[in-house]
Amino acid sequence: MAAQAQGSDDLAARILAGERRALARAVTLVESTRADHRAQATALIETLRTHGNQALRIGLSGTPGVGKSTFIEAFGMALVGAGLKVAVLAVDPSSARSGGSILGDKTRMELLSREPAAFIRPSPSATHLGGIARRTREAVALCEAAGFDVVLIETVGVGQSETMVAEICDLFVLLLAPAGGDELQGVKRGIMEMADLILVNKADGDLKAAATRTVADYAGALRLLRKRPQDPEGFPKALPVSAMTGDGIAGAWDEMQALARWRKQSGWWDRRRAAQAAHWFDQEVRGGLLARLHDDPAIKSAMAAMAGQVAAGALTPDAAAAEMLDRLKG
Repeated sequence: MAAQAQGSDDLAARILAGERRALARAVTLVESTRADHRAQATALIETLRTHGNQALRIGLSGTPGVGKSTFIEAFGMALVGAGLKVAVLAVDPSSARSGGSILGDKTRMELLSREPAAFIRPSPSATHLGGIARRTREAVALCEAAGFDVVLIETVGVGQSETMVAEICDLFVLLLAPAGGDELQGVKRGIMEMADLILVNKADGDLKAAATRTVADYAGALRLLRKRPQDPEGFPKALPVSAMTGDGIAGAWDEMQALARWRKQSGWWDRRRAAQAAHWFDQEVRGGLLARLHDDPAIKSAMAAMAGQVAAGALTPDAAAAEMLDRLKG
């Protein structure tokens, strides 16, 4: 136990010193499902809890083919050029067969991955819904401790389950492609209501006019939504950007900074982070209880027997679940 604590303290010191190799090792540790690794990860996060650095956490989602990786690289390079340290946590879709990532964002951000002030970490989503990986929250905390100024959290894609990223980030950016009104109907209202900034990418060349029209469409749609207490006047906004030419990226960053400043000054930032911490405490307790149920041989046997009765039609799923819960109470 003493050796484990010493190892955790050593790793924590290297992370606080900004060592990228130590940060990569720590992210691997927190993503592990082994019981001993989970204990080490918990101790490490607790050791780093009072480091004091707060990064701007930006969640970013977008429709397939919108150019998320291209935008993130262009945006990240602009931030690095401004003297900021940038971490990118890219959640890739997982193979249902192997559980590994199907795509590799690191290979699609060649310029940014070579920057000393940048850190890119792809993680498989595995079976976790919400557009983020199971331990993305802890990876964000590690990046903050390592001194990064901005943490970009790229989700799997646009969907009804993407809203979980709101429980991690300070700002949520929705990236969309130039399109007509029919495509606007396909974007879920829930994710529209979450967005602090809608960026219409590919606003260049032949698509520039279409992008301008799309921005106007979304700006109109945003005006129909109920004003949120965390927004100053004028937010959320829709803006055109081009990851290829860089047009609009500086303006989008200015808007993000302005919104973050307003939220800090209004007290919303601290309240939101406190609420997020409480949310993840609840999630950890729920996850721990489910893990204990899964690991208990007697409960697993009872669950299997009950599932057999449900499959045979002897019990309805609701009745079986109620009976199982009654057994657990006893």
